[in-house]
Amino acid sequence: MKLSRLFLAAAALLCMLPSCKSQYEQLLSGNDVEAKYKAAFEFFNKGKYHKAADMFESMSVLTSGTPQDDTVQFYWALSNYRYKDYYTAQANFKSFIDKFPRSPFADDAEFLRLDCLYKSTYRWELDQTPTYTAMVAINEYLMNHPGSLHSAVCKRMLDDLNERLDRKAYENAYIYYKMEYYNSARVAFRNILKDDADNIYREDILYYTAMSSYKYAQLSIPQKQKERYMVFVDDYLNFVGEYPDSPRCKDLEHLYRRAKEKI
Repeated sequence: MKLSRLFLAAAALLCMLPSCKSQYEQLLSGNDVEAKYKAAFEFFNKGKYHKAADMFESMSVLTSGTPQDDTVQFYWALSNYRYKDYYTAQANFKSFIDKFPRSPFADDAEFLRLDCLYKSTYRWELDQTPTYTAMVAINEYLMNHPGSLHSAVCKRMLDDLNERLDRKAYENAYIYYKMEYYNSARVAFRNILKDDADNIYREDILYYTAMSSYKYAQLSIPQKQKERYMVFVDDYLNFVGEYPDSPRCKDLEHLYRRAKEKI
């Protein structure tokens, strides 16, 4: 008797499951394109971007090849963008650009894809691979769209990304200086300017190049000091030649006089 009651209860529960689905879930799994389309934009306009993205995605196959196709695909990407799922949005926009290069949404899609790449980059202390990816894409966009309304924003993005790379290079070299590996520090600082003469930390780099060579000479055995102080003199002259008004010249000039006594 008990078993039959349990069986009947389970059967009744199974029968109720479809009716337990919310209206949203029923719409999402259904094939009513007009209802989906209307609901997707209602969610989007109310700022419910996750639900909007799911709804646009669910109808993307149903509207493929129809006049609504590019609108659905673009707003699917835009919903993910507004939801701050930049990884998915970037892929959506890339697919959209490849499929609809002449769509009225194409220019916005290209720019928003760049913004996704930009927003997916990390602080200077972390891996900069996404930074390089974003910079390549932004430069390519500026080359292909020289008169774009988005040019100014793209250039600001590039400035910010370049600054991160400059700082990472500078800080990586400065670690050697802090650890008192002065010869390695000098080599690292000089390599930065070989690779990027316009590094925004150029004054700091030239200053610490000179400081590194002086301290390396100071800690060297007597037989090596003269030669290494001469290297410092070159570094000192490079710094004061470029930054004669820098407040750091006074510190380096004091070391220069001491180095001349040793040579």
